[in-house]
Amino acid sequence: MLAPFADEVSVVELNTSVPVNQPVDIALFDTFAQRPEDGPGVADLLADPLVGRVVVYTWNIETRFLDGSLHGEVAAYLSKTLSADELVAALRAVHAGERLVVADPADVPVLTGDWPGRSEGLTAREAEVVALITQGLSNAEIALRASLSINSVKTYIRSSYRKMGVTSRTTAVLWGLEHGFAPDRTRVTAPTASSA
Repeated sequence: MLAPFADEVSVVELNTSVPVNQPVDIALFDTFAQRPEDGPGVADLLADPLVGRVVVYTWNIETRFLDGSLHGEVAAYLSKTLSADELVAALRAVHAGERLVVADPADVPVLTGDWPGRSEGLTAREAEVVALITQGLSNAEIALRASLSINSVKTYIRSSYRKMGVTSRTTAVLWGLEHGFAPDRTRVTAPTASSA
């Protein structure tokens, strides 16, 4: 998505399971399968001296999450409905020191964009639940992370399993790994002077 903007945007870290190991101007925190408010991921980034500004990137543009994220010194809250051009423009504004929310909750279509499992018929919320299952979370942990009741989690699991054609959590995890739900564990680092 950002490849056409390589002259303006450099991706230097992709692995959210390890601390940032070099200075970054902006950390773009993707909330997919995460709790979108100030959870540990956002709090860690805000406290990290190597991170200049934190931007939350999400499908969920609910006011209660906007208030929570901006309260935590997040520089911007950006919708995943933004085109690449719009995203880069927003990141430019954040880099210049602006604090912003890009998109008004009333103006954001609920089911736009793409996500793993969409072509198999999963809704964005079902895909989020499957992603959390693939990460090994229990139903209670999924309910907490996704701000759902335990009964809603079970409903999403049942409907997802039907669409995926699986009958157990183990086969759901395998299905998830085969269909793009594995967490990204790639670390991209800037080239050193000796490798340039």
